[in-house]
Amino acid sequence: MLPAAIRDLIKPPPGFDIDFGRPRNAPALVPFNGISWKVFSNPVALFVGGIAAVLLELAEPSVRSGVWDHSNFRADPVTRLRRTGFAALVTVYAPRAEAERMIAAVVKMHERVTGTTPDGLPYRANDPRLLEWVHATALFGFLEAYHCYVSPLSLEEKSRAFMEGQEAARLYGAEHPPRSWPEWEQLLARTAPGLEDSAILREFLDLMEAAPILPAWLRPMQRLLVRAAVELTPYPMRAYPSLQRRGLHGGEAAIVRLLGKGAKALPLSSLPPAQATRRMCG
Repeated sequence: MLPAAIRDLIKPPPGFDIDFGRPRNAPALVPFNGISWKVFSNPVALFVGGIAAVLLELAEPSVRSGVWDHSNFRADPVTRLRRTGFAALVTVYAPRAEAERMIAAVVKMHERVTGTTPDGLPYRANDPRLLEWVHATALFGFLEAYHCYVSPLSLEEKSRAFMEGQEAARLYGAEHPPRSWPEWEQLLARTAPGLEDSAILREFLDLMEAAPILPAWLRPMQRLLVRAAVELTPYPMRAYPSLQRRGLHGGEAAIVRLLGKGAKALPLSSLPPAQATRRMCG
């Protein structure tokens, strides 16, 4: 029961019928068996890293307004989370043509996402600056979650993952996405002065803890994984009042590491990472 619940964290949501297993030997947007293929195959890293990434995105005022004013996060957080996670899997594992189709559809949808922040700053979802931030925070979240809770990654491996994500980032419209872990840290340093706390960060965490993502009897584990995501947030976010006392307690990091390492041994043959591997080895 527990393995099935963890596997479901990367199960395709209803309505997404992409065939990851064909055509044979069709390359993806990222190199076969690269760092991304390893990191994105772990359900715990994907879930924890995805929440950490959204926290960073919601700390940026324009991204926050675009996400909160133009999405169904409040009404249906489970579907939104699963769709976002599945989009990441398509970018890494799907045949290139399928990934390009999905990204083009997302870019077209984002053309309609425009508005003004509460402080009067105009924004548009396809702004390259915002796209660079969203892309970089997603990679940071997944890599850092894997590094902390599954298996350590070297600086070179982290940087290689950023290089592997270049093509997808540019298809989305990011003009200068970070090409290495040091470049991510530089982007974070440039962006940090404009990040801010908000009631939406607290509301998002409440939603992630209470939403029926895992079965009711596993809700304590779900809340643990949400706290693990908060624990990953870098300065200055980690000091925000909305995040205070919402990170891990005592020896909980060791429990999350057990879950992350255990997820590597789960039978995932019916899910996208394994399907894509068979496609490339067929």
